[in-house]
Amino acid sequence: MKEKVGDVFSIAKDNNPVPGCTISREVYSGTNSITYFSLAAGTDISAEIYSSYKLILVADGSMEVYGRDGFIRELNAGGAIVTLTDTPMGMRTQKGVVYTEILIQKEDIMNNTIKAGEVFQLAEVVPYQAGRIVNMDVVHNDKMKFVVMSFDKGTGLSEHAAPGEAIVFALDGEGIIGYEGKEHKIKAGENFHFAKGGRHFVKASEKFKMALLLTLD
Repeated sequence: MKEKVGDVFSIAKDNNPVPGCTISREVYSGTNSITYFSLAAGTDISAEIYSSYKLILVADGSMEVYGRDGFIRELNAGGAIVTLTDTPMGMRTQKGVVYTEILIQKEDIMNNTIKAGEVFQLAEVVPYQAGRIVNMDVVHNDKMKFVVMSFDKGTGLSEHAAPGEAIVFALDGEGIIGYEGKEHKIKAGENFHFAKGGRHFVKASEKFKMALLLTLD
């Protein structure tokens, strides 16, 4: 995965749009490729037909996903959508946007609470529960898992080795990620990358929600 390892970073800040341009940067190739997109104000990615779903996670700004017969879905920071397949889908923005796109195959297992073509907020996928950690697999297959987790204050995951590479998306509140003996504070809007085999833990210093994208190639 082409991303810095073992430190807090920001997909939004590291991929600022360039006036008049659309920019893509693939950070993971393969069946479930991961690509960062930055679209400047007033730019557009033309509607095309895809045989695979695309899970879009907006890091900053706003955008519209559009298609046939008046299909328009507006997304803002924190918003997500699984695009439709076998029908034209395009992306456009009036103010500028930075987002992550994850390719999802039709045979991948998607949680039945997530409906293709409908906008949802990642931070609202799971609730907080007193004294508990709550998690939901949004989509997964044998080589990839995208899960959303909530941690009540004081809860956490004990240290373990990452079975593959992973990107953390902090969604709400604040937490602490321990990685290879060093602690890192992370808050909503920030990210973290684990290398395969990296020893890490997660601790909720306050109520904390995050998404975890794990690749197992």
